[in-house]
Amino acid sequence: MTAEKNDLLAFERPLIERGEIVVGIDEVGRGALAGPLTVGAVVLRELNEPPKALTDSKLLTPLKRENLEEPIKNWASAWSLGSVTSKEIDEWGLRLSLAVAATRAVQGLSIKPTHALIDGSFNLLDAPRDVKFGASQPPELLFSNLAHTTIVKGDQKSATIAGASVLAKVARDAYMRQLSIEFPKYGWVDNKGYGASGHLKALSEYGTTKYHRISWNLPTHKVEYQA
Repeated sequence: MTAEKNDLLAFERPLIERGEIVVGIDEVGRGALAGPLTVGAVVLRELNEPPKALTDSKLLTPLKRENLEEPIKNWASAWSLGSVTSKEIDEWGLRLSLAVAATRAVQGLSIKPTHALIDGSFNLLDAPRDVKFGASQPPELLFSNLAHTTIVKGDQKSATIAGASVLAKVARDAYMRQLSIEFPKYGWVDNKGYGASGHLKALSEYGTTKYHRISWNLPTHKVEYQA
């Protein structure tokens, strides 16, 4: 299955025409040092034209992403978000945490999809479970056997994946701005928890917070920062 240039429904079209209910899946926050990892899921079951200017969330300004939020929700047949916390990432590892967040996103949908379009080169809905878990057991990966197509740079090629990317990015950015009120010294309003120089400097000076991914060997001393 291939996408024609500039046709954001090239992957969805043949699936929907044969009766599939398509869900696009994408994640944000995978490489952040702090905050949640969030997965978006956007369902399409009819071939409706997507909102204008829809593309990979990383290629859009914050204002353009926010302006697309409601059009995407109105266009989609259903949508949902799923997240894992920094603590869960520390306990389960990144790969399994990605699958848990994706599972939570699909589980929250009001319409059950029959085929997933997934950004990247591997199935986000599945992961090896042969790891040593921390204090809590990860939930069952309920959709690991859902039929799927992985698409490298899918957020630039598929409307449902792009929509999932934008919704996840808008929600996670807003959450990081809220966390920044509690811990202002880390610059999360601007860096959203990623490893920007100001964030790294604050880690070295003040240590970690309860929202940091401690297992990532962050550049910090041992005293946890208190707001």
